[in-house]
Amino acid sequence: MPEPDPSDELYPPYVAYVRPWSSETGPTTRPTPPPPPAPDPKQRGHFSTGLVAFVAAVLGALAVVALLAILGVFEDEPIETAAPAPPAADTTVVREVTTEIVTVPTAPGVPEAVAIKVVPSVVTVEVGDLDGDTLTLNGSGSGVVLQDGYIATNHHVIEDASFSRVVLEDGRTYDAEIVGSDAYTDLAVLKVDIEGLQPIEFGSTENLAIGQMAVAVGNPLGQDGGVSLTVGVVSALSRTVDFGDQSALYGMLQTDAPITSGSSGGALVDEGGQLIGITAAIGVSQAGAEGIGYAIPVELVERITNEIIETGTAIHPFIGIYGTDYVVTADDGALTPSGAEIAELIEDASPAGDAGFLPGDAIVNVAGAEIRTMEDLVVALRLYHVGDEVLVTVIRDESPISASVLLIERPDDPPVLTNPDDPELRVVPDDE
Repeated sequence: MPEPDPSDELYPPYVAYVRPWSSETGPTTRPTPPPPPAPDPKQRGHFSTGLVAFVAAVLGALAVVALLAILGVFEDEPIETAAPAPPAADTTVVREVTTEIVTVPTAPGVPEAVAIKVVPSVVTVEVGDLDGDTLTLNGSGSGVVLQDGYIATNHHVIEDASFSRVVLEDGRTYDAEIVGSDAYTDLAVLKVDIEGLQPIEFGSTENLAIGQMAVAVGNPLGQDGGVSLTVGVVSALSRTVDFGDQSALYGMLQTDAPITSGSSGGALVDEGGQLIGITAAIGVSQAGAEGIGYAIPVELVERITNEIIETGTAIHPFIGIYGTDYVVTADDGALTPSGAEIAELIEDASPAGDAGFLPGDAIVNVAGAEIRTMEDLVVALRLYHVGDEVLVTVIRDESPISASVLLIERPDDPPVLTNPDDPELRVVPDDE
């Protein structure tokens, strides 16, 4: 815009100008403003206006400082600064100067970092039948690299296969040997004779909490191009997955990270990329998949796969009881699971009986682990080996009794116990 000409009547000296725009009339000009008023002829005092303003400002500042001092603002106290909240995070004020930040589980960059760390440790497992030179593939799953070419997967992935192979992330395919498997925990181990595989880093479920980030890595539907990654949270702990055929998996982790067919045997990891479970099952209703996935806890994975690598099989410990949940009625009428009650001792094969325990005793602790249900007892014992001695505590007549129990090998199919006194009561055999 050209500089205004001071001689132009439209632009008098020291007067700002604007040219408003009207869609109907176009640019318009500002009318000539009236001339400025004449100076006041009255004679000024000795002190200039600027000096008076300066003195007034100083006096005002001193007054504010005095007021703040009276209020105690300048007392020597530490100041706690709240961290800046991330976008869209909820902030709850718990004190005037303290904030509690609720962070989102999927912080930017975390899934990508997990993928970089974990994807090289997860493979596709293909299974089928080999007849001469003809290979017929019957299905696929996923696997997790453990160590020295050993790969963990699910028992149900390789259960009926006579041939298996693994496909690496870069597309290389290798025949795999089935080292062994365990139906009770749905775990199996494969072996490939190659070097340079990247073992996964083991984590822990000891301090795992509901709501923590969980990432599933596997190959859903056996797709070409390698494994994929889905993100969710730990939805629940210690779930029992009942398959409806008198078999069940105990102590399972539940997640909403999407898991589909083909993901079985893949990795469930935490936000640090550490293994917390092997994915094994999904929840399905008549409407289809329900966004519920289950994983075998890493502690059980480590125990079972190590034994399969060493011996080719996994043997489960057994204390020789039939048991059910021990339920106590609280003062307010609530029914509270408080142990695993010994319903009956198995004849000729009961380490619990040898240790002096009796039907009616309620097992409440095994080697420091609290036992509130039969499921707790199964989960606790499966972490031990046959031949281990564990300290077991029971409640009898409201008094605790402790004794060491020598774990023996679990029979293949312990007989089912029926309860004639209460035909509707289902007494679950202890499969440990």
